[in-house]
Amino acid sequence: MNPLKDIKIGEKFIGQNQSPFVIAELSGNHAGDINKAIELIRAAAEAGADAIKLQVYRPDTITLNSNKQDFQIPKGQGNKWESYGTLYELYEYAYTPWDWLPILFDEAKRLNVNLFGSVFDETSVDELEKFDVPAYKIASPEVFDIGLLIKVAKTKKPVIISTGLASIGDLDLAVRTLRDNGCDDIVILKCTTAYPTPFDQVDLRTIPHLSETFECHAGLSDHTLGISVPIVATGLGASVIEKHIKLDNESTSVDSFFSLTIAEFKSMVVATKEAFKALGKVNYQLPPESYKNRKGTRSLYVCADIKKGEKFSDANIKSVRPGYGLHTKYKPEVLGKVARKDLSLGDRLTWDVIE
Repeated sequence: MNPLKDIKIGEKFIGQNQSPFVIAELSGNHAGDINKAIELIRAAAEAGADAIKLQVYRPDTITLNSNKQDFQIPKGQGNKWESYGTLYELYEYAYTPWDWLPILFDEAKRLNVNLFGSVFDETSVDELEKFDVPAYKIASPEVFDIGLLIKVAKTKKPVIISTGLASIGDLDLAVRTLRDNGCDDIVILKCTTAYPTPFDQVDLRTIPHLSETFECHAGLSDHTLGISVPIVATGLGASVIEKHIKLDNESTSVDSFFSLTIAEFKSMVVATKEAFKALGKVNYQLPPESYKNRKGTRSLYVCADIKKGEKFSDANIKSVRPGYGLHTKYKPEVLGKVARKDLSLGDRLTWDVIE
């Protein structure tokens, strides 16, 4: 696969030679309070997020206000959202009111941090275009909405899509639809739609395969607990990391049970940057810090006093640290030869003292 070109989002870049682009997902963790939404944006920016993401829908743009069985949240299956009753009721509680958007975008602009959104129908694209967002996110259920994909592609802005509920065939159709309609900058995020996601269902090795298969940048939209999975994903080449955030463990809302606190999110940002830096390059040359310890290698030294003319033997020369003496590979060649001068314990064995 040819090297992938960098994707620019605002003043930041997504690329193979860039540390992961980290997205803080607000989702419904504002709990219907605009002041908490503003506080989350400020905290995420301070914690080092490259971008902050909203979910832009209204209950009626994502589902129907119906009590029929199809629209009820299943009960008794351990679903954390079953208390909300129907899909409409859940989304009515969780959505970000659209009249907040001018205030939230003004705050992000003031903080000089990227703000964009997941879109769930064509009207949400129209709404976000008012704010000249730098990118769009397609959640995995919307990967199946071809009309939405076409609408987003025609904005000519970078598009990030999640794999959560999509098969490889679904992804192929989505990527082809985006490209056929003018979108050249695509990122696919490996995602498991389970909240929280069990570690044995993450399958991070899919990340490089996504990149190779679709010839685009790939990353992770993570719903596991903690920060270990994003760090490993960085090691596997993830160009983007997305995590849900909450202010602290006292904050309870629709997605708080699997979200990172701001303190945890900040630790993740630092750790993924360190992990990326540690990847480095293929290199067998000793770096400066290692070269200073080169003397710690083994070499041949005199381990007992030797008189001039005396033969070298296992009794008077030895492989030890440090590495200033003759290379140990020459020991068989030296054994049986004689000393040119008197030597004492601790002298380096060098060719000029060997007859």
